[in-house]
Amino acid sequence: MRRAGAVVYDRLAPEALLAHAKPGAELHYVGKQPGQHSMSQEQINTLLVRLGREGKTVVRLKGGDPYVFGRGGEEALDLAEAGIPFEVVPGVTSGIAAPAYAGIPVTHRGISTSVAFITGHEDPTKGESDVDWGRLANAAETLVLYMGLGRLAEISTELIAGGRDPETPVACIRWGTRADQRIVTGTLESIAGRVTEAGLKPPAITVVGDVVALREDGLDWFERRPLFGRRVVVTRARAQAGELGRELESLGAEVLEFPTIEIKTPGDFESLDGAIRDLDSFDWLVFTSVNGVEAFVERLGHHGLDLRAVPRGARVAAIGPATAERVEAAGLRVDMMPEEYRAEALIEVLQGDSLAGKRVLIPRAKVAREILPEKLREAGAEVVVPPAYESVPSNEGRERLRELLENGEVDCVTFTASSTVENFVRAFDGGADKLLSEAKVACIGPITANTARGYGLRVDVEAAEYTIPGLVDAVANLFNAGDAAKKGG
Repeated sequence: MRRAGAVVYDRLAPEALLAHAKPGAELHYVGKQPGQHSMSQEQINTLLVRLGREGKTVVRLKGGDPYVFGRGGEEALDLAEAGIPFEVVPGVTSGIAAPAYAGIPVTHRGISTSVAFITGHEDPTKGESDVDWGRLANAAETLVLYMGLGRLAEISTELIAGGRDPETPVACIRWGTRADQRIVTGTLESIAGRVTEAGLKPPAITVVGDVVALREDGLDWFERRPLFGRRVVVTRARAQAGELGRELESLGAEVLEFPTIEIKTPGDFESLDGAIRDLDSFDWLVFTSVNGVEAFVERLGHHGLDLRAVPRGARVAAIGPATAERVEAAGLRVDMMPEEYRAEALIEVLQGDSLAGKRVLIPRAKVAREILPEKLREAGAEVVVPPAYESVPSNEGRERLRELLENGEVDCVTFTASSTVENFVRAFDGGADKLLSEAKVACIGPITANTARGYGLRVDVEAAEYTIPGLVDAVANLFNAGDAAKKGG
């Protein structure tokens, strides 16, 4: 994905994977849904051959496994005929993945020792089905049907006619493995009616067999996660979004990245380079973010130095544990960190030390709050604040997010800094308050929350601890409290 010049992707391929495409890569959507194909299979094959002949490295991104009802074989045959080299990366087919996330093992000792994967969708113009449902009825103890939701009543009738017990448990799993996974259960006799009543739509996998009952014995692990079914937006710069996204996903959320800021090098390094040349003159080195640490360390490296260049007598302060961890990972001990992770608390801690006549270096963003250097100067310190990096606005994925917000398909938007709020509001031309009317808003701390309120946004929760883990806890508690209230009502 990171090397590809073109990515050809399906409707069932997770959108999050597109974030791994390199800037400037061609993205070709070739998704199919019932009655609406963006491209025919022949057109997809032709596109792959054309891109290959252009000499591009191409990723054909599919959901599940390309060779299990994924038509990967057809595409590969056309490539082979055209003399275009390719390789196949096996995937986890949805017939295994979706049941696993629904708490259904397709085989289980004493219950099922065989499983059959069957397509429930065939070309309607053929006139006659290639699937002998009567013969398949008892051919395997577990039957997994792909894409058969529209013919479920017919298929169920044929399986019963073929000798399958009408009381056989059945589960239909829509969007298996995703946060919007939805499951309808019943028996072979009742499932079609229950699916219609529930309004369940494709794409879905149907599992027929006694293994379905195991779901009720506590195997529905995915749905038990505290953020299951929640779609959460992360607005951090893409390079920093990973930790927050991973923590949210571990709790069952579907994470959408909408990086409102992009971290770049400053226009010039003159002031930062000057501070590095005079590093021996500083009594304090203060870091207010992980980005500041990384930018400073990188610039030291540009000069053939590392943090060992910091004089022995100098003391180091960090605004929070993530920043402190990054400093120490680079090889420098942190002497001071406030209990409350914001500039005002850091000021109080630093002012406990005599600052009169001391030189303080704060490598940070080009544009940032001025309260820290101002208060330190008032305490008598000489403060040098060279820009180590810039946070610039990014509108990547704006229209897709606008669509999801307008359709009420986002549960929560997280903000980790005032800059993420400001750029989010600018990205939507001042209409952010209306777009967020149905989504919860979670902020990492009071400074970010106050910025949000200043722009007219409703803030639903602030992290008690102003860290990424604190923000994740706040989001989880917000939805857990809401779910508990619904159950209590």
